[in-house]
Amino acid sequence: MPTVASHGSWSSPITLDLVASEGGVAYAYLSLDEEGVYWLESRPAEKGRLALVFAPRGGEPVDVVPADFNVRTRVHEYGGGAWFRDGSVVFCSNFEDSRLYRIDAPGADPRPITPQSAEPHALRYADGRVFAGGRLIVCVREWHGDGEPRNELVVLPTDGSAEPRVVATGRDFYAAPRPSPDETRLAWLAWDHPHMPFEGTDLCVGDVAADGSCSNARRVAGSATESIFQPEWGEDGDLYFVSDRTGWSNLYVDRAGEVQALTREEAELGYPQWVFDLNRYAFLPGGRIACIFTREAVDGLDLLDVQSGRLDSVELPYTTLSSLRSHGGRLVFAAASPTDLSAVVELDTATTQRSILRRSSELALDERYISTAMPITFQGADGLESHGFFYAPKNPDFSGPPDELPPLLVHVHGGPTAHVQTALDLSIQLFTSRGLAVVDLNYGGSTGYGREYRDRLRGAWGVVDVEDSAAAARYLAARGDIDPARIDISGGSAGGYTTLLTVAVRDEFAAGVSYYGVADLVTFHADTHKFESHYDDYLVGPWPDAIDVYRERSPVNQADSISRPLLLLQGLDDKVVPPPQSEVIADALKQRGIPYAYIAFAGEGHGFRKAENVKRALEAHLSFLAQVFGFEPADELEPIEIENLEGVAH
Repeated sequence: MPTVASHGSWSSPITLDLVASEGGVAYAYLSLDEEGVYWLESRPAEKGRLALVFAPRGGEPVDVVPADFNVRTRVHEYGGGAWFRDGSVVFCSNFEDSRLYRIDAPGADPRPITPQSAEPHALRYADGRVFAGGRLIVCVREWHGDGEPRNELVVLPTDGSAEPRVVATGRDFYAAPRPSPDETRLAWLAWDHPHMPFEGTDLCVGDVAADGSCSNARRVAGSATESIFQPEWGEDGDLYFVSDRTGWSNLYVDRAGEVQALTREEAELGYPQWVFDLNRYAFLPGGRIACIFTREAVDGLDLLDVQSGRLDSVELPYTTLSSLRSHGGRLVFAAASPTDLSAVVELDTATTQRSILRRSSELALDERYISTAMPITFQGADGLESHGFFYAPKNPDFSGPPDELPPLLVHVHGGPTAHVQTALDLSIQLFTSRGLAVVDLNYGGSTGYGREYRDRLRGAWGVVDVEDSAAAARYLAARGDIDPARIDISGGSAGGYTTLLTVAVRDEFAAGVSYYGVADLVTFHADTHKFESHYDDYLVGPWPDAIDVYRERSPVNQADSISRPLLLLQGLDDKVVPPPQSEVIADALKQRGIPYAYIAFAGEGHGFRKAENVKRALEAHLSFLAQVFGFEPADELEPIEIENLEGVAH
């Protein structure tokens, strides 16, 4: 019989060490050919670095880069597209100095092929492709000097014998430079302030000369209100791309200047381009294209027959798919399910046979301890339907007292243009296996439900997300799932902003935990990096005309209304949300005698990557909830000190 114990006090095999070491391992940026498969692998146990791995066909995976090489780029601060290849020769951005390196074979010494900048990280590279018979690279370069950084497309020799040469400039942002199969044309994406790439982008094409120079640039698709995603050339020379022009992102092709729709799904083939070189479709033999479509925040793999327009679903156990690449009839992708952590999966489309090339963890978790997501739909802001996934407490060894309902953790994702999915997340299971409930929100403004749903947040950040967070808590309390007196709200980045504002202006929450959250929209507008420097025009209103709205929705200006305990977690190297954003809230709470704790992490940027810091952040969160909600954890925690907590009713 299960032991009866208070929610939050249950012992669990899902330990803090397990979550920190295993939960952060993930895979992305895959590539394959007849020789084998490459992927990028995040390693929390190695100070959070990203390693490039090669698995030769029939052999064991080996690291391509040395143990001290971190395959990341700082372009746009969020990075992505940090490596690319030409056969067995790979080119990688090194996070330590932002130079591009050439590696001729797995384990070979990396050789820099871009110049050392006078100032650290002044020259940054991303999203490259090799062309001109292996002689040249075209990629995005970001130059940091006086004033705003300059983004452009450059061409450089693959042997590093000459400095990069600018081939496209004048736009605020560039991405996805893709040479055509005959290497006579170049496609790319470009956009300008105040737009983000998922708001409005242009798909451009230019003519390429033998030396890599580009001329006769013209726009093929896109506008200020149409987002273009993943341009790719087919073997026939046609240009394929994803557009959300109908309100849903579908696949299109440009054939000799005539654009045709290839799919018409009420689903999302594209994805917000917070990072470079995302791949959601891949070409297959016989005129077929494999596509990852997201329907109500759940991914599925479909095979499109281009000639007939028929779309057939592939039965897979996964609900999260990414980084789809092909070679012949084989596909590789990163995948996860509600009961399985991330893995590198290879699929033979002719036989539908699957093989797992790498698992993020060989640990076999007992599914009796795993709480699986239950979709919920509730009435949110403006009376409209909003969405989330509810995780009930689950542990076969324990049950709660009959007169006690579990506390609830309301998790608000970052972005805010993103969405949560249902794949196994050990940080959620850490709480649910200890007797706490979690709701993972896809509030109005999230992706995965069409552009109209995402545009609910236009001018309404700090309104719709706040009301949807409160509405989800009320909905679950009304159903009798949770204790309405013990509700915590937490989130990172934009989710941290929602957390800070919600505990100030709503009464549904007894506590909050902000991971590097935005506190002052006015200073954030001035201090944040180029990529997002006008994003708040969309989220809040035009700057500076709407400055009064910025002030009104800034948590720092509502800090006098915060009366509930608050935990603030912040990376000291964060360039997206700098430390003063958390410090100003901590100072305000200290002056007013409100319970709070502030923990800063040296060497961490926007998001915690090092295993020891991931563990400490989760440990702090659990210790905070135990003290505020009045339960005794079964774990041996290093308790955090919450200032001014004495005398606060639990």
